[in-house]
Amino acid sequence: MARVAFFALLCAQAAFGLTISKRATAYFNPTANGGSLLNNAGNGLGEPLNVIVSGLSSPDVLTDDGILNFARSIGFSEECFGIHLGDPQSANLGDGNGAVNQTIELRQDFGDPSVGTCLESLIGGNHFRVYRQNGPQANSGALFLAVSHEEDVSENHTISPDGYDVGRNELVAAAVGNTNFNGVSYSTTAQDITGLIAPGTNGVNHDIAQDGIVTLLTVTIV
Repeated sequence: MARVAFFALLCAQAAFGLTISKRATAYFNPTANGGSLLNNAGNGLGEPLNVIVSGLSSPDVLTDDGILNFARSIGFSEECFGIHLGDPQSANLGDGNGAVNQTIELRQDFGDPSVGTCLESLIGGNHFRVYRQNGPQANSGALFLAVSHEEDVSENHTISPDGYDVGRNELVAAAVGNTNFNGVSYSTTAQDITGLIAPGTNGVNHDIAQDGIVTLLTVTIV
């Protein structure tokens, strides 16, 4: 029966030009197809995409609602009253979509998903932007995150010294292991990857050095 179903699927593919694809990779290297591990901050410089949520994560995690719920399980939520100051930043993930604006920006909520991000806007803290790799040339479904720790409102929310590495490390520390929110439980593992982005300040916004490490998170709903 399985062979018959598989043969029928192949016939349908041939007859109707269907493309059968299955996500079976953690991510594609954006630089292999003209992309970058730096987003576009709008001034010729960019912020490092220093965390990747693997395309091998549970599929529900990789949706818009799914990444929001996971983020809430590790201490992040939507911006204060949904108000965003500043223009969105774009990224080219080498997937054939070109430069695409961030899907969402989430901020540290200090334990209160409802209004905690308002506190982050005042005193500073961690935040990240989300970009999805889903174009026709590299459809991993992975989410690339630009994570950074920022100063308080009196410093105009500029990135903290060493804020890219600090922001990444804080997010990863909160994510690894078991977390839950709204009845959904997650188990997350992490792997540090080098070679995707060169360490240093070349092309990096605010001239803040980063260590060249990108952390791959695999998030499984349990």
